[in-house]
Amino acid sequence: MVSAGDFRNGLTIEYEKNIFVVLEFQHVKPGKGAAFVRTKLRNLKTGSIIEKSFRPSEKMPKAHIERKDMQYLYTDGELFHFMDVETYDQIALNQEQLGDTLKFVKENDMVKILSHNSVVFGIEPPLFVELDITHTEPGMKGDTATGATKPATVETGAQVNVPLFVNIGDKIKIDTRTGEYLSRV
Repeated sequence: MVSAGDFRNGLTIEYEKNIFVVLEFQHVKPGKGAAFVRTKLRNLKTGSIIEKSFRPSEKMPKAHIERKDMQYLYTDGELFHFMDVETYDQIALNQEQLGDTLKFVKENDMVKILSHNSVVFGIEPPLFVELDITHTEPGMKGDTATGATKPATVETGAQVNVPLFVNIGDKIKIDTRTGEYLSRV
């Protein structure tokens, strides 16, 4: 059990029969009344974010999230198939369980499968990926003073804003948490 007064960013808790990760927390001591902890929590199963206030003495169970490295194999249209590279066990997850977490992941890439009490509820892609640009408009020569960007499509089909000097065929590095362009490779 963990009390609300001990919250830290990244802590996973069980609350109202769901699993949440603490995104932000703030201890508030108003002039009148009792102190409280204001939090921003993300539901790990649905991805929704809620804001909730707790008394510092409130206790809730700490959620233990298991992360297992697995290889993304392929999709058959409805299910996405993953394999444990040590035991060769395979699991299939549907789009509802994954959300848009696979938009920067290619076939045969390694991901972390997230589970709680042996129930798989999602994946974590690698923090950074290197992908090829498959489509983008040519940049205008000399238009570099403003740090302008243009939309580009990468090999997985995802859209990324890239600087004007990036062209079709370039390999770029992307932060999968934010979907932002980092550099050319």
